[in-house]
Amino acid sequence: MARLLNRGALFWAALLAATWALSTWSFQLYKALDARWIIRFPAQYELALDARISEFLDWLVGSAHFVLFTFRDLTRAIAAAIEGPYQILRDLLIEGFQRGLGDEAVQIAPPLSWIAVIATAMAIGHYARDWRLAALVGACFAYLAVFGQWESAMVTLASVLIAVPIGASGGLALGIAAYRAPWFERLLRPLLDLMQTVPVFAYLVPILILFGFGPVAALVATVIYAMPPMVRVTTMALHGVAPEILEAGRMAGCTRRQMMWKVLVPSAVPTLMVGVNQVIMLTLNMVIIASMIGAGGLGFDVLASLRKLDIGGGIEAGLAIVVMAIALDRASQAFARRNRRHAPAGNLLQRHPWSGTAFLVIAGTFLLGQAVPAVQTYPEALTVTTGPFWSDAMEWINVNFFDTFEAAKTVVLTWVLLPVKQFFGGIPWGWGIVATGLIAWRVGGWPLGLLAMLLSGFIAASGLWGKAMVTVYLCGVSVVIATLIGIPLGILAAERPRAGRVILGLMDTLQTLPSFVYLIPVVMLFRVGDFSAMIAVILYALAPAVRYAAHGVRDVPEPLLEAGRMAGCTRAQLLWRIKLPLATPQLLLGLNQTIMLALSMLVITALVGTRDLGQEVYIALTKANAGQGIVAGLGVACIAIIADRIVNALAEGQRKRLGLA
Repeated sequence: MARLLNRGALFWAALLAATWALSTWSFQLYKALDARWIIRFPAQYELALDARISEFLDWLVGSAHFVLFTFRDLTRAIAAAIEGPYQILRDLLIEGFQRGLGDEAVQIAPPLSWIAVIATAMAIGHYARDWRLAALVGACFAYLAVFGQWESAMVTLASVLIAVPIGASGGLALGIAAYRAPWFERLLRPLLDLMQTVPVFAYLVPILILFGFGPVAALVATVIYAMPPMVRVTTMALHGVAPEILEAGRMAGCTRRQMMWKVLVPSAVPTLMVGVNQVIMLTLNMVIIASMIGAGGLGFDVLASLRKLDIGGGIEAGLAIVVMAIALDRASQAFARRNRRHAPAGNLLQRHPWSGTAFLVIAGTFLLGQAVPAVQTYPEALTVTTGPFWSDAMEWINVNFFDTFEAAKTVVLTWVLLPVKQFFGGIPWGWGIVATGLIAWRVGGWPLGLLAMLLSGFIAASGLWGKAMVTVYLCGVSVVIATLIGIPLGILAAERPRAGRVILGLMDTLQTLPSFVYLIPVVMLFRVGDFSAMIAVILYALAPAVRYAAHGVRDVPEPLLEAGRMAGCTRAQLLWRIKLPLATPQLLLGLNQTIMLALSMLVITALVGTRDLGQEVYIALTKANAGQGIVAGLGVACIAIIADRIVNALAEGQRKRLGLA
């Protein structure tokens, strides 16, 4: 008992008791003292950032001048540089090459046939690894044709083929600059934090103002969203190059430029390809949001189905995105793990036989397609649709399990969601800032405590405290449930390899599903509200908790396990006394990523009736109010940064206690 009542336990107990008391009595205090400032930040002291940001953007677009050109000229030049290659890819994959404009346009060459695209994709898969990957990639692209998603999928593919090279090359350049200049890395880190934590909706309006409505604006938003992981991976990969390799480069007399491009970057290629993989996945995750500002493609199909509550059409288009994501994900992972081997002797066709085969298929289908339309375009009569099946399945579930779902929803709302919402909703802003600072100080020292107080103070001073507390409540409940489900599943995946293949395969599917796709079945089963938002967030944020738990338990050093066995530990004791304590840093990293995904999904769930910062961002998007959207987005970013720093400090502390740091 004495151990429990140590200083640390007393601190947390006192903090929780004070917060609960103030949360319960804040409204009574406000009434008794006639002091509205207790529950709401004084309006006269609020930061009017939204109006200032909007005014700045208006000036930027209308008046900003850089001697030789205006800011509008700059954005038009960027748009032209992106639109040219994008239009070429659209012509190549969808529309064909034309001469002339409007009614006078004459097609001079058709687009690549569906057979040619599949053959090219299979060639890439075979080059990256083997026949099995070629078959998987070919089957994924064939699925798009058979299930009637080909044209939309090619629009999405054109966007991916533009956004990924820009995001990957831009991230590589920034990562190299950060590696070479530590001051630039310190300057870049908070900017990357903001790019990864500010909701996408928050910067859609400024991008619309700067670039207009259309595919170019969507591509710019996609690149901003997808680039940060590549920057971080590049910096980490370059710092991780073995010292022996660097020393060999110096002994060979390499210049600074040669050291970077002949030694460092080639040595870091496997890790860099992991960054490229992340750029691809984030680009595909962005396709639905990008369709809101003119991207088109599969994302627009999902969005249109969501607006009509067309469950079958939405799931079918969403599965098409998943299939494309699986093909691109497996191919990029294969390139990351591909052994660098010497090219065999001979000409180009002998070295890469698939290249010649793909070229012959492209030429053959081009010629044969003129006479046989089915070779050029997949016959519409042979397409298959699963839309009615999904709609009927959802209807059957609703009819037969409505009472069960409603009872579960009522129990969770009554005993979990509403009490937690009432607790967080009643926390006065002043005490909330102090409590946040105390928590951060206890975990990571006074610098982290000061940062947490400043960020939470910004939320309060922006007039967003109430909505921020709703965000914290929804995110907190969802993360706790996702962690309680995910960690046991991760442990099972690590302890039972056969079950692990199934569980991690399911996590692959959940990670490749676009965030909007979760909303369609959830709304159909549970209608709108906080419970539906919670279910969608849990499904979306579950994967990191599972993956990091499995990774942490699986990677415990074998000598420690052997020592435990020699001491007579049972299998359960090995798990609870050795594996889980040593895996705690990995579990905390999984918690960190779960929080980040939960916050990003909460902005999407604004579409199903939540009343948090996500809704504030979405309202700003519908009103084209850039200032309001950016300020609300910064509020979400503040919550994300506070949570990230606190969890990372916990993980670092655990590493030190285990002697791993």
